[in-house]
Amino acid sequence: MYLQKMFSCSQLLARPNALQTFRRAASQSKMPLARAHGKSFGHRSELRQAKRIVVKLGSAVVTRGDECGLALGRLASIVEQVAVLQNQGREMMIVTSGAVAFGKQRLRHEILLSQSVRQALHSGQNQLKDMSLPVLEARACAAAGQSGLMALYEAMFTQYSTCTAQILVTNLDFHDDQKRRNLNSTLHELLRMNIVPIINTNDAVVPPPEPNSDLQGVNVISIKDNDSLAARLAVEMRADLLIALSDVEGLYDSPPGSDDAKLLDTFYPGDQHSITYGTKSRVGIGGMEAKVKAALWALQGGTSVVIANGTHPKVTGHVITDIVEGKKVGTFFSEVKPAGPTVEQQTEMARSAGRTLASLEPEQRSDIICALADLLTERKDEILSANKKDVEHAVSTGRLSPAMLKRLSLSSSKLNSLSIGLRQIAVSSQDSVGRVLRRTRVANNLELEQITVPIGVLLVIFESRPDCLPQVSALAIASGNALLLKGGKEAANTNRILHELAQEALSIHGVKDAIQLVSTREEVEDLCRLEKMIDLIIPRGSSQLVRDIQRAAKGIPVLGHSEGICHVYVDHEASVDKAIKIVQDSKCDYPAACNAMETLLVHRDLLRTPMFDQIIDMLRTEHVKIHAGPKFASYLTFSPSEVKSLRTEYGDLECCIEVVDSMQEAIDHIHKYGSSHTDVIVTENEDTAEQFLQQLDSACVFWNASSRFADGYRFGLGAEVGISTARIHARGPVGLEGLLTTKWVLRGEGHTVADFSEQGSMTYLHENLPVAQVLPGRRTTS
Repeated sequence: MYLQKMFSCSQLLARPNALQTFRRAASQSKMPLARAHGKSFGHRSELRQAKRIVVKLGSAVVTRGDECGLALGRLASIVEQVAVLQNQGREMMIVTSGAVAFGKQRLRHEILLSQSVRQALHSGQNQLKDMSLPVLEARACAAAGQSGLMALYEAMFTQYSTCTAQILVTNLDFHDDQKRRNLNSTLHELLRMNIVPIINTNDAVVPPPEPNSDLQGVNVISIKDNDSLAARLAVEMRADLLIALSDVEGLYDSPPGSDDAKLLDTFYPGDQHSITYGTKSRVGIGGMEAKVKAALWALQGGTSVVIANGTHPKVTGHVITDIVEGKKVGTFFSEVKPAGPTVEQQTEMARSAGRTLASLEPEQRSDIICALADLLTERKDEILSANKKDVEHAVSTGRLSPAMLKRLSLSSSKLNSLSIGLRQIAVSSQDSVGRVLRRTRVANNLELEQITVPIGVLLVIFESRPDCLPQVSALAIASGNALLLKGGKEAANTNRILHELAQEALSIHGVKDAIQLVSTREEVEDLCRLEKMIDLIIPRGSSQLVRDIQRAAKGIPVLGHSEGICHVYVDHEASVDKAIKIVQDSKCDYPAACNAMETLLVHRDLLRTPMFDQIIDMLRTEHVKIHAGPKFASYLTFSPSEVKSLRTEYGDLECCIEVVDSMQEAIDHIHKYGSSHTDVIVTENEDTAEQFLQQLDSACVFWNASSRFADGYRFGLGAEVGISTARIHARGPVGLEGLLTTKWVLRGEGHTVADFSEQGSMTYLHENLPVAQVLPGRRTTS
């Protein structure tokens, strides 16, 4: 009856569409190719190639918090992930704990019933809880729990049409050559038949672990817990990857929970001296030290290892698949130590140098930017030579579209324009950081100031546009921000030389490390998880890139827009010449730009007029493909292809034309289908235009001007880091001002809140002062 109850629970936990979910996930990944065993993977991204995987489930993962019974929800999600990977063509093995906990629950249940059936049936619930229970011996619990644990696994895996087999082992099975060969043969045969072996130590007969037994070289490891069992099994079976799940995020450099504890993304052999181990987990007989020793033993035997948290409710459902996909989860054990600093170290270096940069005088920051501007022209031959390599490689591979190739290419004129733009930023940086925005006399000799300060550490991710690097670098320097740059690999050579020039300019005042270029094999999604190190992410690239980053950056603000669905509304009182010029420039000047027109809204009264015909003729001359909106199509006998969606960013010589009955309907349409980027009205009626400008809720709203003006350079910002459609902080083209925040500075002379109480002698004045006022003993700020 008890087993039936557990089986029912497992069926309830399995979602109704679980089979379809796992089949879909399995079909989305190609089967990894088998590789020669003997050397572990050097980087996380290579884990995608793992063919044979051992998943070790620690006691803290499998059991409930009360240590009696199994955590069925966690177990169900782990089973689903293993089944997905198995059905991708991988060979999965599970080393599991939980028999003791499962048996303890069953035995306690039986003891309660056997003590006194009548007492158990007629006593109150509180009395039942207070009934004394004998201490249960672990081996007896294991004996009672093994069959139930395996039945539960079998029931869960059956939901995914996956077969399982149980194998119980002891230390002696590995020391006896014949038994070891038999075990090896059995496991290989099960894997060949696409069966998931579920392995556990035979805790019903295994002796207590010997206190002094430990790892004894590459060929021998004492099986004293499931950590050592998993390591021995992984090496014995030549597994590519061992995933050890526990109740901690991974390996820390000091006990988790201590103030200075840092999670180690990667751990290298020889780093043990830098680790301080804490206490072992709440259940089980191992601890983190045992896990590390077992992991290093497996690594030495050619198996890659990741230690991660299998109990966190937000990540348990995808922790195993995330690890196999190469995502930054837990601690990855690697024998390949990178030549340069890790991205975490780069971020710390940037923050430290950024604070020094922010403390420099405005003239010193301006000097750095001017030096960078000079280097762009003085070293243009080096820059163009590196850029030529990138362009030639991109052309040979054929991976970039013509528009992307155009963005990738640099020229002497482009570098000269960049240099001019940087000098404009240098001038505007003179009064950026430390500028007083508000000054208040709170009380006598108690003065409050609100001043501008840098945001902190910026992460800028950009694609195929190396000219972005010096622009963003100059803006970061001007605003006193540290900067982490992640460019596309298609511009690797150009980005490298431009970053070297930026650091050369920063060296003038000893802040070389304030700008870092991430050149390691870090995934963008991993960078977006550094919420404790990065203060703002700025994506520069396709709308898909921006959407991906917004989705990945859970704890870090993202400045940008995912779509640029810009509208031009031609009113019935519009000028013919202005309408044609604005529509042409908005759509045809640079169709791939985020501020290019995507939808043309036309007042109904303009249909079948010469103005409308001229607009259509102009678009056809420019080879613009027209898609008809539903309402526009209803007016036509033979219409162009009807638009699939009114919320489309074409990014090419294509646009949608739709008809509206009024200016208000145009506003409603834009609010419904637009992206709050840039929208335009063309009209000669000033009242109509003003209503449009006031009512439309977009970052940029123009009257009789092309949407292409939505640009930091054209706004006189010198350069921009992007265009934001967010409601908070910066909006529209974001230049220097958008990279600043504020802090409050209060200067007093021993004031306390008690001074302003009924018994105190002081009163609040809250008197606003001119920000340019020079106060006695204070520095001048304007």
